[in-house]
Amino acid sequence: MKKILFASSALVAVAAAGSAHASEPIQLSVGGFMNQWVGVADQDVGERKNAFQSNTEIHFTGETTLDNGIQVGAVVELEGETSSDQIDEQYLYINGGFGRLELGKNDSAADSMQLAAPAVGPVGVNDGDLSIWVDSYLIDTSSRAGDQNRATYYTPSIGGFRAGVSFADDSGRNGSFDTDVSGSSIGGYHDDTAGDGDNIASVGLEYSGDFNGVSLGVSAMGENWAEGNLYGGGVNVGIANFTIGGSYSHTEDDYGRNERQSARVSDTDQFDLGVSYAMDAAAVSLTYGYADYGDGSTSGGRTGAGELNQVDLGLSYTLGAGIAWRSSVFWFDNEVEGAEDNDGYGAVTGIALTF
Repeated sequence: MKKILFASSALVAVAAAGSAHASEPIQLSVGGFMNQWVGVADQDVGERKNAFQSNTEIHFTGETTLDNGIQVGAVVELEGETSSDQIDEQYLYINGGFGRLELGKNDSAADSMQLAAPAVGPVGVNDGDLSIWVDSYLIDTSSRAGDQNRATYYTPSIGGFRAGVSFADDSGRNGSFDTDVSGSSIGGYHDDTAGDGDNIASVGLEYSGDFNGVSLGVSAMGENWAEGNLYGGGVNVGIANFTIGGSYSHTEDDYGRNERQSARVSDTDQFDLGVSYAMDAAAVSLTYGYADYGDGSTSGGRTGAGELNQVDLGLSYTLGAGIAWRSSVFWFDNEVEGAEDNDGYGAVTGIALTF
């Protein structure tokens, strides 16, 4: 894996060397998003969450094109609220006929290339916002490693096929914030030069095509982290105004855990299925998700294996350029081994801005 990435980097460096003078210097522009939500939820276990939730990021992006046509750019994503991970992502990219190379703190190829069931509401099912409204396990059929300092290479699209590969060399010390308590003290920010984390190797493959008005998207991905593996895939089919899709992943119990750490209770299997319909400025979706999980952590602090069923009915209506009104009505049933089961429902609405 390392040899492949180093070879790719060398090829890009040689290609760029012949155009030391770019036509224009990189100038950063500002973009991002702001989501402001109002919601109510009822659950059997745990206190009511705050009725107002928000998520805002400011994105700084810039790009220039060298004399030989190679594009070089930078991306920095800043959290719009005080956070333990204040800089969400930061990386540079080099893009050309050879493909795309990314260097910096970013999602892996496995995470970026995994498809999921369509969902237009603010809560969603897959890697959504369920856990900020209730105490529940959160379904996520993509990588759980998060942003890491890594190298990622994507091939050009050939006949609708595109592949990606990523490598992060030290997941325990990647500019992350450690909230683990050790000796009655809470850890702090880690630097990027030392540590005892575990390598993360990721691969992804996707296909997209159009057949007489029917669009098809297929993805497959895999990731090795410490002593275990994660693998899965997804599919989306678009017919007229409908999109139907779903995804699946299997996570081994020792994924993300080294020889010094005990394995999780059991493996985790999860999937989602959904359908959406878009008409002019409006879109509606109905999505179902299921998880038979073994890692057991929830936002409410409960641990243990369990099963989660979740349904989300989403609505989105475009009010103007970059302005959408979005709503969700959701239901969930979280059965936890060795702890009290939790189920409930809720409704969330609000405005999503992109700029």
